[in-house]
Amino acid sequence: MLILGCRQAVRQLVLVQLFEGSNPSTPTFLLYGTYMGITDEILILSGTANPQLSEDVVKNLGLKLGNMEIRKFADGETFVQIEETVRNKDTYVIQPTGRPSSSESWMELYCIIDALKRASAKRITAVIPYYGYSRQDRKNEPRVPITAKLVANLLSEAGAHRVLALDLHAAQIQGFFDIPVDHMLSKNVFLDKIRKDLDMSNSIIVSPDIGGVGRARAVAKQLNLDIAIIDKRRDRANECEVMNIIGDVNGKDAIIIDDIIDTGGTLIKSMQALKKAGMRKIYVFITHAVCSGDVYERINASDIEKLYITDSLKVMKDRLGSKIEVLSVAPVIADAIRHIHMELSISVLFDK
Repeated sequence: MLILGCRQAVRQLVLVQLFEGSNPSTPTFLLYGTYMGITDEILILSGTANPQLSEDVVKNLGLKLGNMEIRKFADGETFVQIEETVRNKDTYVIQPTGRPSSSESWMELYCIIDALKRASAKRITAVIPYYGYSRQDRKNEPRVPITAKLVANLLSEAGAHRVLALDLHAAQIQGFFDIPVDHMLSKNVFLDKIRKDLDMSNSIIVSPDIGGVGRARAVAKQLNLDIAIIDKRRDRANECEVMNIIGDVNGKDAIIIDDIIDTGGTLIKSMQALKKAGMRKIYVFITHAVCSGDVYERINASDIEKLYITDSLKVMKDRLGSKIEVLSVAPVIADAIRHIHMELSISVLFDK
């Protein structure tokens, strides 16, 4: 028997391994709650976008992934079949909707959720470590869609009851949903690494754009550091022109905090501007490594000391090089799933 979560005066959850069916080597897991007589089953499934992250999440929970078949037909259509009962279970589907294809990852997620709904799952939570199309969150040109809203609509229509997301590009995306959204942050993962490995005696937190100021300020507040902002103008997608730097960075070490790295163009130009302004060492912490094209090679050839990314998207380990390190967000997601299932507050996780 394994205790899952913490012992509390009003509630205690125990993870019990049961052996059912014809195959005694395949256990199912029941979470028993003594609070209000609740007895729920939990099932965690993984899409194909980042199976390693899903494995790490369930390992943190002391569980195993549910059995499911996902394959493509000859014409490219997605086929999904869940290979165990889900009736009346509290289900979670882990699927970042990014590389190699945001559209295919979203479609696969919709299919899994629809299958769960039609099989009478009690609750379906879409766990989306990376929210594809999040940068298409407004009409910034005539006659363009707001695709971040479209995929939110489709997720609800497919049958999701709840969404668990990580570091949304814009927090306002939560408002695109009419179902509960729990917005987790990688901030604590970054803070742990900064405190452990970096010298903060002469450091400053840097936001690479105006939109990321809130994210950078949250880290700066925890570390009691000043903040600088790079004011930039973006002429077209994946291209930008650095305008000026707000704050005194001369002779200091930079800790850049951002949510997405794609082509790396913004980051490279930002680092060049910081070096020109007298910055010494540059460390970068980015949650979502979309990493298109030759970005790994460009980063390793740059003046950066270290780029820290997370495993919210599948990591191309053979291309990391010496200047890129991966931090895991699996414990963050596992904690959130544990709290949701146990019907505990999510907000307490932000202050850990």
